[in-house]
Amino acid sequence: MGINQIHTHIVKTGFHQNLFLVGKIITFCAISDNVSMGYAVSVFNQIKTPDGFMWNTIIRGIGKTSDPKQAFGYYKSMLDKGEVADNFTYSFLLKICGQLREIELGKQIHGSTLKHGWDRFVFVRNTLVHMYGLFKDVFMSRRLFEEMPKPELVAWNVMIDCYVNCGKCEEAVELFFRMERSGIEPDDATLVVVLSACSDLGALDLGKWVHSCIDFLGLSCIVATSNALLNMYAKCGDIKMARGVFNKMTKRNIVSWNSMIMGLAMHGDAEDALELFSQMIELKVEIPDEITFMGVLCACSHGGLVDEGRKYFTSMTRDYCIQPEIKHYGCMVDLLGRAGFVEEAYDLIRKIPMKCNAIVWRALLSACRVHGKLVLGEKVRRHMVELEPDHSGDYVLLSHMYASEGRWNDMMDVRTDMKSRQVQKPGPGNALIDTNHSIMLQRKH
Repeated sequence: MGINQIHTHIVKTGFHQNLFLVGKIITFCAISDNVSMGYAVSVFNQIKTPDGFMWNTIIRGIGKTSDPKQAFGYYKSMLDKGEVADNFTYSFLLKICGQLREIELGKQIHGSTLKHGWDRFVFVRNTLVHMYGLFKDVFMSRRLFEEMPKPELVAWNVMIDCYVNCGKCEEAVELFFRMERSGIEPDDATLVVVLSACSDLGALDLGKWVHSCIDFLGLSCIVATSNALLNMYAKCGDIKMARGVFNKMTKRNIVSWNSMIMGLAMHGDAEDALELFSQMIELKVEIPDEITFMGVLCACSHGGLVDEGRKYFTSMTRDYCIQPEIKHYGCMVDLLGRAGFVEEAYDLIRKIPMKCNAIVWRALLSACRVHGKLVLGEKVRRHMVELEPDHSGDYVLLSHMYASEGRWNDMMDVRTDMKSRQVQKPGPGNALIDTNHSIMLQRKH
């Protein structure tokens, strides 16, 4: 029996204004991913005097929809009808502010919590720390955290996660060890975040120590924990250990397969990456998504597998109805450019349905230099001037191309233009261009 049938039965029996029964329907819709919140809203709007629990539930549920900002309209209506907001109300609203990156609105809600004294509640304080972390305001997050007399595990996890999301991974690790010294035992959420910090820092030894903690605490059976381990080993360069973690997993999800495929691809194991992708398709364990194909195309690029790359790129749309994003086009441009098909890469860029960024054009410019395609390189450079006129690497690439052709006057013109724009040449030890890395930075993790 579906939720609408249950509601119909409630209406027929005259209990449609029973707050307990109707509240159960709204709660089910708010927490379920398979039921439309639109139905919950329609049920809620028929209630003459909803209580605070029902208001909170509808605000929470709307926060999970594609238009979470509507929750603030219900919050205003709640106050207008004389209902008092509580710690749950503010926690849900602060969470929505964070996910929407609504800084000013978040500060206003924070002010309301202070005014009514709800900031003293642990749930609200943790949400505040998390919200300011999403705003990249580490100072405010840390201040709120330090004001807690005895932070519980959730608060430690939120603050550590805040540091990682703000790129302060060393601080995250330091806080983790401080938590350990405080006698707080980490859980799987803690260790997943710390492993993410290890990945960004390239701290393989620390990652191995965290791995031993996971085994000791019996958390290796949790998919998210194993995924974090796999990703850490792959990013820290130990692809053998990454494969070992993957092989031992009794349960895997799409993230597991994507991480392993991408890890193999980034380490140049193109054949193994494509073989694993084929295995995933044959076993029908997961349906590939846009990240899966990013790993597959990356493998083709590193392996110089042009025909395979073309096949998989076409398969994305034809077989799986996945529209390529700019990162997929960028990987194809890199693949074709590396292999010398620079004209084909140029034609592909011109067919991209969305605006092409400088990273993709730069991949082609680099290929033009490698393969001596000066005329095309000049065309590409004109496109790039419109996007990033002051990028030093582009000037250097073009001047080198002119130098290789013995066109010294043109080379000097580029240098003069560079000087007039006050563009600084990259210093010693800085890579001129790292196309693959730049493209991969666009990948969703």
